[in-house]
Amino acid sequence: MNKLIVILGPTASGKTDLSIKLAKKYNGEIVSADSRQVYKGMDIGSGKITKKEMQGTPHYLLDVSSPKKRFTVTEYQKLSLRAINKIHKKMMLPFLVGGTGFYIQSVIDGIVIPEVKPDWKLRKKLEKKSNEELFLMLKKINPKRAKTIDRHNPHRLIRALEIVLKTGKAVPALTRAEKPNFDILQLGIKKSAEELKKSISKRLIKRLKNNALISEIKKLRASGLSWKRLEEFGLEYRFVAQYIQNRITYQEMINRIQIESEHYVKRQMTWFKRDKRINWIKNYKQAEKLITKFI
Repeated sequence: MNKLIVILGPTASGKTDLSIKLAKKYNGEIVSADSRQVYKGMDIGSGKITKKEMQGTPHYLLDVSSPKKRFTVTEYQKLSLRAINKIHKKMMLPFLVGGTGFYIQSVIDGIVIPEVKPDWKLRKKLEKKSNEELFLMLKKINPKRAKTIDRHNPHRLIRALEIVLKTGKAVPALTRAEKPNFDILQLGIKKSAEELKKSISKRLIKRLKNNALISEIKKLRASGLSWKRLEEFGLEYRFVAQYIQNRITYQEMINRIQIESEHYVKRQMTWFKRDKRINWIKNYKQAEKLITKFI
């Protein structure tokens, strides 16, 4: 049976470097599992790998959508399974790499995502509410979904409310379709909170060097993205957008990105820890040992 290696972990844990090293050793190609790297023009803030860093290793699911459109997990599931099959046909080993837990789960568990068409009128109405108001609404009508949702993500909150309000039922539990036709080995990168804190800080300094991240966000804004849309793309985009609008100071921007990134890491780990199939590793040597045994 065909094999799939999953390399996951929280933000700033070193997934990119490890995956390149392993893909080169095991004749592999990489499928990205990152909800922001799918968008064109979002390179620095999403930590997208550069051509040079790829070292000739093909990557899939990067730059596949315009940030003006909403890229759904259903679209991700379809495109990534297509990429994995393509890699298998080339007699190579696919590596699914990223930190977006829901993207990874959609592939490895073949989950069926509820098909509820977007209601733009309802979304417009919900968009006027704050994250806290949206979360409390969801908690009231679907407490079970409220327990697992990222309460700071307006897009997810609105989508969950849309499903409940349109169907009159709770967000359905995710059901599994046919099990993917490949054996899966999941490797999770384990780092201490202190190590991750340092990595986040180091990465932020690098991204802000020569105003690179600020320039990227100004460019996206000039291309027609609203401030509201930019803020939906996560921490770096949210707080840099606020800084550009003079809503916060430069130092506040740095502090907020650092603190909120540390909180985000905790939420990612809560998601990952629910999956008992993940083998937690600390370094390349441990990963190599598990992969060699697996293949």
